[in-house]
Amino acid sequence: QVQLQESGPGLVKPSQTLSLTCTVSGGSITTNYYYWSWVRQPPGKGLEWMGAITWRGSTYYSPSLKSRTSISRDTSKNHFTLQLTSVTPEDTAVYYCARVRGEYDYWGQGTQVTVSS
Repeated sequence: QVQLQESGPGLVKPSQTLSLTCTVSGGSITTNYYYWSWVRQPPGKGLEWMGAITWRGSTYYSPSLKSRTSISRDTSKNHFTLQLTSVTPEDTAVYYCARVRGEYDYWGQGTQVTVSS
């Protein structure tokens, strides 16, 4: 059973960098053909795909967030990370990590991040 767990600070100040880690158990992030994604849901809004890192380490980003987003991984720890720079209150959301191979088959439970001074 694959499990994903997000971790990171729940409160970030405006203009700072939001950093989250998704730790994966029960499966390797280097297993062929899987994409490991970050998705967020602002309050009262729908899900927004932010970006992904592939089993090979290639990265893809939402065009609207590309200038502020970076996704990386540590294969020795079997985790991948999200960094979002220059945050504003509009980045307040529940942030999820998920595994994708044609469809989203496993999700983390999500972590609330609030951007506020």
